[in-house]
Amino acid sequence: MNARAFVPLVDLLRAELAGYGGLLALFDEQQSLLWRREVQAVADTSLAIEQIAAETARHRLERETWVARFAAAHHRPADSTLRSLLTLFPEDQQPLLGALIDEINHLLHRVRRRARQNHSILARAVELHRDALASLHPAARPRTYAPSGRVGSVTGPAATLQAAG
Repeated sequence: MNARAFVPLVDLLRAELAGYGGLLALFDEQQSLLWRREVQAVADTSLAIEQIAAETARHRLERETWVARFAAAHHRPADSTLRSLLTLFPEDQQPLLGALIDEINHLLHRVRRRARQNHSILARAVELHRDALASLHPAARPRTYAPSGRVGSVTGPAATLQAAG
């Protein structure tokens, strides 16, 4: 097999890797901004995260499409993982492809972990904000939607306990 035939795959993996690296950098930046309470910058970073996530998803889809075609051309199921197909590549290409796969998986894990952390920080900030508003003005309750779709207000613990019996 010709080594040049795999250059598109390497390029696709590198683009995907760069995307995950960019996402991790943005999530790190966002977390720093969250700790410094720079609300507008957090919002701006969120928009940048959405853009890079969409671009990275496109790179991933392109890579998955390439791998599915490669698998089909080698009489393997189209949903085969790239790692399961490594033995079909020239021996000198396998370490590079394996390293790219490992690094993508590692970065993806770190991106997901940082996204969960940032989500938890944001959720806690909203909760603290609601508690502060409730202590300043107890009669003003946050509005929510009821299962019927109508706007209602959040019931306090006492009302919930009374309703439960």
